[in-house]
Amino acid sequence: MEPLALGMDIGGTASRAVVATLGGDLAGEGRAGPGNPLSAPLEQAVAAVAQAAREALGRADPVRVQAAVLGLAGVSECSNPETDAAFRRALESIGLRCEARMVGDAVIAFAAGTDSPNGTVLIAGTGAAAATVAGEELTRVSDGLGWLLGDRGSGFWIGRRAAALTASSLQEAAGPSRLAETVAEAVTGAPHPTADDFARAVYRRPHRDLARLAALVDRAAETGDELAASILAEAADHLAATVARVRGADETDPIVLAGGVLLRSRQVREGVSARLATAWPNAAINVAGPAAPAAARLAAARARLR
Repeated sequence: MEPLALGMDIGGTASRAVVATLGGDLAGEGRAGPGNPLSAPLEQAVAAVAQAAREALGRADPVRVQAAVLGLAGVSECSNPETDAAFRRALESIGLRCEARMVGDAVIAFAAGTDSPNGTVLIAGTGAAAATVAGEELTRVSDGLGWLLGDRGSGFWIGRRAAALTASSLQEAAGPSRLAETVAEAVTGAPHPTADDFARAVYRRPHRDLARLAALVDRAAETGDELAASILAEAADHLAATVARVRGADETDPIVLAGGVLLRSRQVREGVSARLATAWPNAAINVAGPAAPAAARLAAARARLR
């Protein structure tokens, strides 16, 4: 029977799996809960990975899978012997006997936007980072330092910037801006809150919840709100600068844009693309597609080399 490859995109919210032939034809898909051990207890994480892979296999004999590539953020955590062993036992429990290689999510994101082995990937979701990719390795990384130390231009950064401007606007005698009214009501659940009401509501929530405000900023910018547009323009500045820290001025390898902010926010994506095109006019700038099929393609390439 035709050999297969397994690719997985293992996230803190969901785990996605794709089984494909070595020629790239889709054979099955699966989905389960969070599989990243940085976001879920190890036992739950490996169970989710096994569930997604099992669903993608369907009725296919697991022995047909010749290679597997699993992409996840914080891949260094899986170098922990206990974590590595738990993942391998989970895959073996569903009948897989092939090598399973774990790589960073940036490697998978890059592969989801280009067939080139070398180039640069910019990821902007809740967090933000840029990396230089060579083969299946990251050679240089910029940002990705988390909400307290970095992630400039990310969904969290956009949300925090909007929250800070909202708090200031609520204190001004002239009254809150249109964006501030929208953000304040979304956070407090009440119309016309005071600055103190808003601040208390922000501090009562988990800090990562601020990332959800990015969607409000994006919608406001699309309707012509100048303050919202200025926040997104500043985010684009930060993201382009993050790329510049890992990429030489004369490089021509492709640049791949990935992550929820870059995929869903037209103004951020177009702003970043314009800045990158000015800095690297001879480089292709591509938007990443789904990550799990890209992981399956990398796995298939590894299987063909055997």
